[in-house]
Amino acid sequence: MHYRAKSRRPAAAALVLTTAGALLLSGCGGGGTTAQDPLQEIRAKLPKAQQSAKVLRIGMDVNYPPVEFRGGDGKPDGLDPDIAAALGRILDLRVEYVDTPFDKLLPGLQGKQYDVVMSALSDIRERREGVDDAGKPAGPAVDFVDYFIAGTSMVVAKGNPKGIRTLDDLCGRTVAVQSGTTQDEIATRQVTACARTGRPLTVHEFDTDAKALAEVAAGAAQAGLNDFPVAAHAARNTDGGNRFEVVGSQSRSNPYGIALRKEDTGLRDVLVKAVDQLIRSGEYDKILAKWDVAAGAAQNAVVNGGV
Repeated sequence: MHYRAKSRRPAAAALVLTTAGALLLSGCGGGGTTAQDPLQEIRAKLPKAQQSAKVLRIGMDVNYPPVEFRGGDGKPDGLDPDIAAALGRILDLRVEYVDTPFDKLLPGLQGKQYDVVMSALSDIRERREGVDDAGKPAGPAVDFVDYFIAGTSMVVAKGNPKGIRTLDDLCGRTVAVQSGTTQDEIATRQVTACARTGRPLTVHEFDTDAKALAEVAAGAAQAGLNDFPVAAHAARNTDGGNRFEVVGSQSRSNPYGIALRKEDTGLRDVLVKAVDQLIRSGEYDKILAKWDVAAGAAQNAVVNGGV
């Protein structure tokens, strides 16, 4: 449940409208046509640091299935690692993951522990401008290359015994979230709304999404807030699909973005071209279908397209 805001193609269309110029260029000479290799063209624009190192280091909190988690072999698996690996092939770079707690990802980026962050990280204004909800400085600003659209869903016990359908139905109850996420922000705002009704909302915050879901499973919280891919995955797979269900409609759809330091405009622009190439190739849709998250497909990459 991460500022991770982890929606359907209509939402993607609203957020992702402009298509990058075609990379396949043709030139005429001697009556013939020569086509440049789009991959070589993209790779040629990589910053010298990545060209020399031949590696793209990615900060990732590998603890958020199905977006990122450790597979049976202990290696990162899921939507983000699959997309990252495909981008690595396009750029001819080895991809290296630096497993980092979610709330440490952006500080680690600014500390140059890795080149980018890719971890179901929502592109939101506060992160782009380096401010908190009140608009006060809260840390260095970052840029995003958006590649997927996600909304927040509610997870409840199977059968929905409390009849929860909307955020207002959480008033008078307890909700579990992962701290520092979009869902944490949504829950905090709902606390104010519920206070006006005289039925206070209690928010339990945890350092991992797994712990928040465990709180719902144990009945200590009546609902959890998750990015929609994570909510759907938990409902389908926990206890054979008999533990949770997803209720209500998604709220606050936002894109996932690859986060970069503001000064790294060269790498940012290359990643835009690489994401567009991945989408055009058809491999992007195959990856989303593999993880059953095709509803969040973006039409193309966008820089800083969140709200």
